[in-house]
Amino acid sequence: MDKVLVIGTRPGRLAQAQAELVAGAIRQRWPDLCCKISAIATAGDIDQRTALWELRGRPDQQGFFTSQVERALAAGQIDLAVHSLKDLPTRQADGLVIAAVMDRAFPEDCLVCNGPANGIQDLPSGIRIGTSSLRRAAQVSSIRPDLQVIPIRGNVETRLARLDSGQVEAVLLARAGLERLGLAYRITTILDPRRFIPAPGQGALAVQVRSDDQATYQIASAIDDAKTRLLVEIERQVLVYTGCGCHAPLGAFAQIIEDTLHLYGFMADPQGKNPILARLTGRLDRPFALARQLANELLKVNR
Repeated sequence: MDKVLVIGTRPGRLAQAQAELVAGAIRQRWPDLCCKISAIATAGDIDQRTALWELRGRPDQQGFFTSQVERALAAGQIDLAVHSLKDLPTRQADGLVIAAVMDRAFPEDCLVCNGPANGIQDLPSGIRIGTSSLRRAAQVSSIRPDLQVIPIRGNVETRLARLDSGQVEAVLLARAGLERLGLAYRITTILDPRRFIPAPGQGALAVQVRSDDQATYQIASAIDDAKTRLLVEIERQVLVYTGCGCHAPLGAFAQIIEDTLHLYGFMADPQGKNPILARLTGRLDRPFALARQLANELLKVNR
């Protein structure tokens, strides 16, 4: 196979590392295929100042980290796109389809600070904790209202630099990003995703192709992990049923234990107030019914 497969993704070390993971998985199955990675800046890469929770209601909120890459894919400038699934709007862009969701190893959030702590409850009173996510901010405030939540933007290294320079005393980050960048040694503690609920689809990588490009779909679909795809689709259906956007204060985490589906959710109002945690278990043959039920439970408090 002499085709060169052009993989589009965001600039930055983490996005490039994630694209390399996809390229490596594809090469394992198609050894003669040459993969080239193309960096495409998104609105979220260009605007490094606006706190993500200030985007709610803005017309450009949807696809803040994905739309430019999707446009390049639709225009044929790249053959496939690699996204952090949590950033991808639940409604697919016309003419595009998710061909693969890679195996997800690290769905959790984690705490990074300069001193020992077994969790958010162990942090000293009044310290500044940085995050770019209203979901994380709302959960921190519900656990420790005495902490100062500071909005910080930028890539993983930039946020760690804010910690190292003393601008904040702790930061909350996705574990997957630190693991993929070889920075897992910076993790102070990993937060239980059943109690500190991650974003829907967090830690999963989505591989997107044009719906009319069957050749590339066949290549990409070979790296799809069916179990991960099911779990993240359940989580993202919670997002759909609540009517929230990607950056809303909502979390969902699904796991399968033996033959039972366990689904955990968190939601707060648009200002991050009135938080609620919910947990349901159900049958594997009706996963999206459980997602709708969880969404209804969350909406009871936040209507």
